[in-house]
Amino acid sequence: SSVIIFSYCLCLFLIQGVKQMPLRHFGFIVVGDDFVQDQGTDKFRMKVVGVSKPKQAIDVAKSMVADGVQAIELCGAFSPVIVGKIIEAIEYKVPVGTVSYGAESIPGLYKLFSD
Repeated sequence: SSVIIFSYCLCLFLIQGVKQMPLRHFGFIVVGDDFVQDQGTDKFRMKVVGVSKPKQAIDVAKSMVADGVQAIELCGAFSPVIVGKIIEAIEYKVPVGTVSYGAESIPGLYKLFSD
């Protein structure tokens, strides 16, 4: 969930001893249903966008960068090829990370995405 992602980012900055987190606008793209959700506070904003087809994320990422998103995280459903296309499309302007799953998760993921 978005709270977990934010918590992870916050923990990284706190561990490094940063008193004020420079990350103020974060984006997350997930494959599922099409939706847009903006949330946050005056100090931190997060935009979560759902896409029904992975290729849609290319335009979504470009839009996020244009809107001031400083880092983008992609759900684990994106292939390395699409991730590369997204990074190229945004011209390497912000860091792009991906969620990954260990080999032990493959059977469970297959059940979720094999419909």
